[in-house]
Amino acid sequence: MTNAWVLSALWVGLALAATLVAIWFRIATALSEIVVGTVAQLIIGAFIGTGGLQGNTQWITCLAGTGAIVLTFLAGAELDPVIFKTKWRVALLVGAAGFIGPFLGCTLVGHYVLGWSMRSSWLRGVALSTTSVAVVYAVMLELGFNVTEYGKSILAAWAGSEAVLPAYMIGAVLAGTVGRDHMLVRRLRTLTFGLLTPFYFIRAGSFVSVPALIAAPATLLILFLAKMASKTAFVFPTVRAHQHVGHAGTYYTLMMSTGLTFGTISALFGLNHQVITQAQYSFLVGPVIASTVIPTLIANTFFLPRHLLPHKRASAAVPQIVDNPAAVREEA
Repeated sequence: MTNAWVLSALWVGLALAATLVAIWFRIATALSEIVVGTVAQLIIGAFIGTGGLQGNTQWITCLAGTGAIVLTFLAGAELDPVIFKTKWRVALLVGAAGFIGPFLGCTLVGHYVLGWSMRSSWLRGVALSTTSVAVVYAVMLELGFNVTEYGKSILAAWAGSEAVLPAYMIGAVLAGTVGRDHMLVRRLRTLTFGLLTPFYFIRAGSFVSVPALIAAPATLLILFLAKMASKTAFVFPTVRAHQHVGHAGTYYTLMMSTGLTFGTISALFGLNHQVITQAQYSFLVGPVIASTVIPTLIANTFFLPRHLLPHKRASAAVPQIVDNPAAVREEA
């Protein structure tokens, strides 16, 4: 019992530390949680032993899994069914381009360039082809794009690549009812971002092998470039073909290139089911984190389509990258 309380206090303390880091540096909370989990596991493992954060403890695994499911459901529940119906063609084409192209490209690079098995390469294709729920959803919410037709079309296309997950599908079906109950949505956001998802992302970070990354930095770079190149090559022409040109088209493409939540979920699934090794898991999570930070920084700094922002937001300061529960709750 004492050990359980000590372990729970440690994890809650790490969640608090990750939140403070996210606020101080204005980065994604999910990203800071992954980094905090990685660093904490490295330090505790070095000084205490192989147990480290004990991420495979049953109650931690339960909370982490619940967080992933509720986050996925919530993202689906907040999909605008009207926009999805009116923009189904562009959503289908952009979503398909954003998933199929990188999926095939990253799979082939993993198998023929890096020499991974075909099974692990398929998983790599899935992990690096998805678009981040946490990043896209939170950025649209923070900047006010969620109330514009442009922002809603991005969210709809992003739905095309993620609706394969049962929780997302259920949320999307209930979007017309649950999504309109703002009080319920606010409570779900608070529960999810405040309690559940920290356990998921810290646990995901605790499985990253820093020595493996240091030993082969070229592999990390190859995987990141493969994802970004394949995403851009397939998404950008599709976006331009639907009248999103200039900064709007580039911003759309960069946001579709982000990956965090579902990329991490896919990688962790592969690790838990022995599809990939811990070293391969580390080489998947590394590019996933990089694809969260770099495209969002570039998009918000150089290609923000200010003319499409709501009038009240047009002159506001633009965050570098957002996924803060505080920001989400304030918007609600």
